[in-house]
Amino acid sequence: MKNSRMCKIISNHSIADNMYLMAIESSIADRARPGQFIHIKLPYDDSLLLRRPISINNVDLDKGVVYIAYQVVGKGTELLSSLESGDHLDILGPLGNGFSISSYVETVAIVGGGCGIAPLRYILDYWKDRSYTAFLGYRDGNSIYQLDDFEKESDNLYLTTDDGSKGEKGVITKVFEREVDMVRPQLIMACGPTPMLKQIQSIANERNIACQISLEERMGCGIGACMVCSCKVKMKDGFEYKKVCTDGPVFLSDEVILDENVQFSC
Repeated sequence: MKNSRMCKIISNHSIADNMYLMAIESSIADRARPGQFIHIKLPYDDSLLLRRPISINNVDLDKGVVYIAYQVVGKGTELLSSLESGDHLDILGPLGNGFSISSYVETVAIVGGGCGIAPLRYILDYWKDRSYTAFLGYRDGNSIYQLDDFEKESDNLYLTTDDGSKGEKGVITKVFEREVDMVRPQLIMACGPTPMLKQIQSIANERNIACQISLEERMGCGIGACMVCSCKVKMKDGFEYKKVCTDGPVFLSDEVILDENVQFSC
């Protein structure tokens, strides 16, 4: 069983509307992989019993620092946003199965929407010797975060906002479908809202492109004991349930059955 540890917060600040970036000093930095997550016990409020799963956004191996980018959506994440440098958090991690890239893959398309962009950031630093095209969709200009990082480390980048205030107006899946045949990626890596992932799944299947998607259901224990976060995976004679926390959160897109109650990783 994974052991929790107390880790010091190095920094915690706003990076966009309702989005925060936290740097945590932790010995797990050298074991973390893109797509994995940490499970955080919220301090100071005994009413918040369940840990919060938050994807690893990036890692600084030299400093032993793990970064998480998270959206403030409720009481728990609001409490997280109030923490300061020098505070400590009880965390479990790194947890789950993350993304992977086979040695023969040279061209990768990264597709992210909203706070689902956060788990994709570490891919660019972890596998530096690939050619990346990034497709990023945000709600509006005030919701954009870490765009400079993706621009710097991708060969090409496509940007959309729902209201057209930055980049192209509309959803990122429309741009991806329009450009994918030109980009011709050998692998797609995606994270975002379920409707977005369903469209990416369809585009990948139609073109027979390998695709990995990161998803997340509400979790209890985070280590596969409680079965709260089960998702459907295709079998020859129907489907079976797998645990998002231990079998995922990253799955092959052609094996997972996406239901509307699936939450996205952030």
